[in-house]
Amino acid sequence: NIFTQQPSYFSDLDETLPTVLQVFNNILHKCGLQCEGASAEPQKLEERVNVTPGNMPLQDLKDIVLYLCDTCTTLWAFLDVFPLACQTFQKHDFCYRLASFYELAIPELESAIKKRHYEDNSVFADLWRRISHSRKKMIEAFHILINQVCLQPILE
Repeated sequence: NIFTQQPSYFSDLDETLPTVLQVFNNILHKCGLQCEGASAEPQKLEERVNVTPGNMPLQDLKDIVLYLCDTCTTLWAFLDVFPLACQTFQKHDFCYRLASFYELAIPELESAIKKRHYEDNSVFADLWRRISHSRKKMIEAFHILINQVCLQPILE
């Protein structure tokens, strides 16, 4: 693979991971679910609007779910193809951050999708399919990380 041919790509990955983590923080922020210490930036007072997945406009909810689905699928695909990257991910406490994000965001998003009234039921079906896919890919990515970082070293 390309990381074998160009070992300096590991340092590029290491420098890129804070940006990947920021994606999850951005989703939490847009959902009004910002966790403590997740952002180094102070929140402006005028930004303190009570937006939740349940009361945000439908288009915003769709955008968040699509963004999350794309992010989770890409993350899983990368780790599935290149599990050696897991060590670099773990240097950034990725398992902890992913689990915290999952715990905060997924139940809120699922609840908002279920409780919302839709003019077109196909919109509900699409959102539910995508949030379910996102959940599945997050869990699969987490399993790859745990397997590579914790279990494989014990077995070797």
